[in-house]
Amino acid sequence: MEPGTLHLTAAVTHEDNGYVARCLQVEVASQGETIEGALSNLTEALELYFEDQPAPEVIDVITAPIAVKVA
Repeated sequence: MEPGTLHLTAAVTHEDNGYVARCLQVEVASQGETIEGALSNLTEALELYFEDQPAPEVIDVITAPIAVKVA
C-alpha cells in the first residue's frame, strides 16, 4: 500500500468503564478511558490493520440519528 492518509469515520459510544470507538468502513474497534483515548487507540489499531489489509475505497458516510420504537 502506498503511504498516504485515509479519511475514515468513527462512532464512539460510552460503555461501563470508558468509551468504545468503532470504524464504520472496516470492522475495527478499540477502547479507552476517554473519547480522545478511544479515538487514539482506534487510530493505532487501524494503522496496524492496514499493514496487512488493502485500503478500502472510501465513500462519504452520511451519519444521521434515527428513532426506533422498541417494546
